[in-house]
Amino acid sequence: MKAIQFQAKGQVAVCDLPDPVAGPGQVLIRVRASGLCHTDIDVLHARYGAGAFPLVPGHEYAGEVLALGEGVTGFHKGQRVVVDPNLSCGSCRSCKRGRFNLCETLGAYGVSTNGGFAELSVVDAFNLHDAGDLPFDQAALAEPMACILNGVSALAPTPQDEALVIGAGPIGMLLAIALRTRGVTDITLADIDPQRLELAKSFGFKGIDSRGDMSRLRHSKDICADATGRAEVAGGMIDMLADGGRALFFGVCAPTARIEISPFEIFRRQLQLMGTHSLNRNIPEALAAIRAEGPQIARLVSHKVGLQDVAGFMQGHAPAGSLKIQVSFD
Repeated sequence: MKAIQFQAKGQVAVCDLPDPVAGPGQVLIRVRASGLCHTDIDVLHARYGAGAFPLVPGHEYAGEVLALGEGVTGFHKGQRVVVDPNLSCGSCRSCKRGRFNLCETLGAYGVSTNGGFAELSVVDAFNLHDAGDLPFDQAALAEPMACILNGVSALAPTPQDEALVIGAGPIGMLLAIALRTRGVTDITLADIDPQRLELAKSFGFKGIDSRGDMSRLRHSKDICADATGRAEVAGGMIDMLADGGRALFFGVCAPTARIEISPFEIFRRQLQLMGTHSLNRNIPEALAAIRAEGPQIARLVSHKVGLQDVAGFMQGHAPAGSLKIQVSFD
């Protein structure tokens, strides 16, 4: 099979690998769509995960069942499926409390074991979910949407909330969509890219140029979420919060990044600051949210390309104006 392989730290290649075979409790799937995430770049450079090389990356993927390993029931050949990439132990302190995403030995397809940037992938049946008739490009959005829903659940939004999402890229857009599925109707996206702001407006959200006067939003939002991963941007969320507001640090800032916080302000204005990591066995909720938004969610996939193209993007930069990039095996 053809696959992207991280052969060593910082080394990417598209190569031929042996076709995998489903063992007991496993399912062999033909990958049909696999999304590129910034985490993949971090894995490549050993900034995330255990640095287990060689490795086939890719943790946002959907496909169709080709073969069932011994003992697998509930799936059939040709079935459309989505992968929950997380591999948790089930027995550590976090797992026992239902926080499987915080497992002490957390691994994942595409991070600690071969993932979805390949024509074929073997996955534990436990990690597969039926995608129904959802198109593969939309089904492959389930993993990032599940991560986002984990964060949105922590925010506990209400229909009365006014929300600000900073960053109108694919993650910011999915954050806004997820908030809408939870009943929030007053949602503003801030970005420096006029095209992304126009896209946000076409989805029915408000848009604001974050290079302009953001001070008019000061102390006005019940919910604020960062989707940029830039510390200097994320740190500004606190000033956007109304009294009693909640802020979600969702964008992945550099581990060494720091921001200044006034403990007195957190106390006096009764603010809540939170972060969430990954998804937590909530792919079915994500699929429901994607279906609720409807076919227009596919507009967040700006590029459907081949393995060689994505390997190049991993070593350089994504195309100008790109949103979600997916390898398509159609």
